[in-house]
Amino acid sequence: MAVLGVVQGISELLPISSTAHMRAIPALLGWPDPGSAFSAAMQLAALVAVIAYFWSDIVMLVRGSLTATARRDWKDRELRLAVALVVATIPIGIAGLLLTKVLNQCNSPLRAPVVVGIACFAMALLMGLAELSAQHKRGSEKLTLLDALLIGMAQVGALVPGFSRSGSTFTASLGLGFRRADAARVSFLLGIPAIVLAGGRELWLLHQAGLSAYGWQVLGIGLAVSSVSAYFAIWGLMRFLQNFSTWPLVIYRALFGLVLIVGAGLHWIQ
Repeated sequence: MAVLGVVQGISELLPISSTAHMRAIPALLGWPDPGSAFSAAMQLAALVAVIAYFWSDIVMLVRGSLTATARRDWKDRELRLAVALVVATIPIGIAGLLLTKVLNQCNSPLRAPVVVGIACFAMALLMGLAELSAQHKRGSEKLTLLDALLIGMAQVGALVPGFSRSGSTFTASLGLGFRRADAARVSFLLGIPAIVLAGGRELWLLHQAGLSAYGWQVLGIGLAVSSVSAYFAIWGLMRFLQNFSTWPLVIYRALFGLVLIVGAGLHWIQ
């Protein structure tokens, strides 16, 4: 569980697909698929890391939006960002409800290694195209409601293991002209409601399923380890993107996807 916690923590907030890694690593090691419900519950560790890293931003957002609402200043920047968070969550919320039965099956066709590999490789191509065409001119404070809606629609792709929530939103942000570090900030902040909804729902389902005390203990260990690794993943990514392009991440995604496709084809991964 500690191993999966580290894998989840690092891969959840980097644009490399945590669900792909949580599907591939156990398969390569001969472990059973933990399932999308487990992966979604583990996303709460990423939520803790994001809140910890962007604490000052979040406090300003909450305080500013409440103050703006009280004085009815509908053009306030913080209030507009808060509304953008809600708008960006609507598409994935609807799609998640419609596909919940398929997504939560351990033997779901969407979680087949070859599908995960193809999705991972396809997102690598999209990230590469975004890097080539991106203007890198806009700051995160320039986010509009239309931007939020478009990024939210891209976030729906994260429901397919391999595409990645952070990868989808980060790529969409790059395509909309945001600077790399600002695209990552937008991706992290807009992902907070989606992570809360997905992780909270799966925790409730685990509770309803009667998860044992030992099971909660094991999950808690995984969440703790994942939170720490996720925080350092954010810290490293933000500093990396301030000085370098995303090409190392693009290449890694492409190679990882190819390994999954070949591994599935040669029956190395069941």
